[in-house]
Amino acid sequence: MDLRQLRISLTDSYSISRVIKGGWQLAGGHGSVDEQQAIADMRDFVSAGITTFDCADIYTGVEELIGKFLRKHQPEFNSGELPPVQIHTKYVPDLDALAVVSKADTEKIIDRSLMRLGVERLDLVQFAWWDYSVPRYVDVCLHLVDLQKAGKIRYIGATNFNVAKLGEMLDAGCPLITNQVQYSVLDGRPAHRMQDFLQQRGMSFLCYGSVAGGFLTEKYLGAAEGIYSENRSLVKYQLIIEEIGGFDQFQKLLRVLKDIADEHDVRIAEVAAQYVLQQKQVAAVIIGARNARHLQGLQKLARLNLEETQIEKIQSVIDTGSAVPGDVYDIERDRHGPHGRIMKYNLNQTKTKPK
Repeated sequence: MDLRQLRISLTDSYSISRVIKGGWQLAGGHGSVDEQQAIADMRDFVSAGITTFDCADIYTGVEELIGKFLRKHQPEFNSGELPPVQIHTKYVPDLDALAVVSKADTEKIIDRSLMRLGVERLDLVQFAWWDYSVPRYVDVCLHLVDLQKAGKIRYIGATNFNVAKLGEMLDAGCPLITNQVQYSVLDGRPAHRMQDFLQQRGMSFLCYGSVAGGFLTEKYLGAAEGIYSENRSLVKYQLIIEEIGGFDQFQKLLRVLKDIADEHDVRIAEVAAQYVLQQKQVAAVIIGARNARHLQGLQKLARLNLEETQIEKIQSVIDTGSAVPGDVYDIERDRHGPHGRIMKYNLNQTKTKPK
């Protein structure tokens, strides 16, 4: 099997690659981006079989960059030289606008994503909400349902919603098909209640953080404990490492992942990603690969299958540490805590004053 066969159907008529090319690494806070090289790399990923892209309205410049890629290579898509792509974006209303965001505001952001990407319909819009104490997430999700009926959106998903809030939106008539969550050997929160809930409601996980922003690689095996702040991803995932027991526990996990990787002639990152892919209700992992140099390792991922005994070895080490507390994204919602303080909450600049 190669990456072209590593696919899954989210509905009867919609399939995606099980490895999704993430876009957050191409946004601000992760270093400079060579636009032409990034577009060339996108073509290499699609040609290799990674046809699904993840981006967001608040990822600075990423929707526009994918739009330029689509326009440049449109003749190859038309001729069939390149397979069809699936673009997953997000709708993230600003924190300051949650209390007053209107359907017109929602449509404005969706129209902007359509324009940036240069498409007539968005394949999947993943809805996020910063603050549950502002209880309008059901109403705003229904804005997306109206836009879906109008033909601007094909499917609707959620991002970082917990079980209770997902249930409210589903029961109100929001036809959610996915929930994008953080899931890794470091962060097992989705396995607590969410997996069974998604199975009952016919939904799937799309998972980010499976390689923890690069922490789950050989680079950090045996590395000295310290503050790793070269980019936003490392800052984010070092906080998760602290939640599970710190750097010593992290090194225990790296060592067992390395042992299993050596058995399969792959890298730690592939084992970490495959561990997530083999969890219940996981449709795909989102890999924030900045360039096509990662394709060789990802091709090995397509042929990797972890044995039950190997998964048990990983789990036995996980169990020696602490678990990240709560449901998915619970600790990140505390804006005054360490996880919340690093977030940026008003990137859409859609502050709306009450009339």
